[in-house]
Amino acid sequence: MTAVPMPTDASKPSRVRAILTHVLFSASTAAEAVSHNKLRASLTSLGILFGVASVIAMLAIGNGAEQEILAQMKLLGANNIVITPIVEQTEGKIDKDAKKTQKRFTSGLTWLDAQAIKGSIPDVAATSSEVVVNSVITREGHHRSGKIVGVDSSYFDVMNLAVQQGSKFNHKHFVTSGQVAIIGQGVKSRFFTTEDPIGRPVKVGDVWLTVVGVLEPRKVAQETAKRLGIRDADMDVYVPLPTMLLRYRDRAQVTQQEMEIAARSFNSVDSSETDEQRAEKRNYHQLDKVIVQVDQSNKVSAVAEVVRRMMQRRHNDVTDFEISVPELLLKQEQRTKAIFNIVLGAIASISLVVGGIGIMNIMLASILERIKEIGVRRAVGATQKDVLAQFLSEAVMISLAGGIAGIIVGGILSMAIERIAKISTIVSPMSVAVAFFHTAYSLPCFLRVSISQPKIDCSSASLRTLRLAP
Repeated sequence: MTAVPMPTDASKPSRVRAILTHVLFSASTAAEAVSHNKLRASLTSLGILFGVASVIAMLAIGNGAEQEILAQMKLLGANNIVITPIVEQTEGKIDKDAKKTQKRFTSGLTWLDAQAIKGSIPDVAATSSEVVVNSVITREGHHRSGKIVGVDSSYFDVMNLAVQQGSKFNHKHFVTSGQVAIIGQGVKSRFFTTEDPIGRPVKVGDVWLTVVGVLEPRKVAQETAKRLGIRDADMDVYVPLPTMLLRYRDRAQVTQQEMEIAARSFNSVDSSETDEQRAEKRNYHQLDKVIVQVDQSNKVSAVAEVVRRMMQRRHNDVTDFEISVPELLLKQEQRTKAIFNIVLGAIASISLVVGGIGIMNIMLASILERIKEIGVRRAVGATQKDVLAQFLSEAVMISLAGGIAGIIVGGILSMAIERIAKISTIVSPMSVAVAFFHTAYSLPCFLRVSISQPKIDCSSASLRTLRLAP
């Protein structure tokens, strides 16, 4: 009985060495063939180049839009409901047949509304009130127009505003209506260029305030701020809400000076007044904004409806306020942009498919032109797989060259779009990998030939051509 020799591990390195030698030989042969037809190979790779570049650019635009929406959500705060007053009611035609209804009284949006929402609805984590007044900031002979904002204790947490220097307002500042302020980076750079602003005085309007804190810088585009209804915090001066209502402006109270101004304006019309000034005169709301923060995101819509009904009852069924949910609006915008990006990506991917078809056709034509070369190689001992490996290597080389060039062009195109169109673009490694991975689809027919599945028309045509070789 003879012993059967078992295969040893020594055969494994020899197989690997043989495969590497075969791959290197096929690559060198393909490089030589491509070098003889440089113009045709370059024109063929253009389809892959523009396909990869367009996919990268489209995905970069989509990533930039998604990042911008996330930044906007951070600016507005998570799970927030915004209540804003309606200063002017919309005008319309009078219906003669309609019954006359008595005009109902409403006190407008007040601080008591914010306190009632916080105390009555259990799902509300915090409420923040805001009053904005135009004023003039003065210090050491320098003055600049700005806005003074009266806020309560939870405002900076709700609006994700961090203090870089100093501290936030404490309980004493609210109880005593203290003459203290927290300034933005823009105010600091203009009025405190060479010294620490903490503890220094600054005059806002007719009141001297002591700076107790400086906010971290937050860059917001002007168009974005206008669309989201937020301001540039860098040029604002923040004071406690009781300080604003006591020392600056409380629209819930009517003073003798305001009555005199109203009487003069009733008798004469000032044509130099702007629309904003006229609206300010007609504004009877104590607050300019109330922000309601919900503890859970899945309850935002339900809490918004409860807040609407509660405000309707408190305002005597007068709709002089508006409720908006920024997160829902931004999510809807995000879904719209996602669909738009999918459409753009699909359109850009078509160019990759077209480029792959171009390479396939060029390689099939190259096979038909090089029948004699194939016959010589078969005559000296080359197998059918060796010939297929040569042409497959040529196609891979052209695709890789087009893919690498497409990545470079795609990055340049993304930067050009960001600078020219002012659209935020982000080229992520994932977008590059996705675009480069799609270059593999430029070789579907030859890939199936290499695994001996001649079921596609182009594969069977290639096999028939190889069988006809002498």
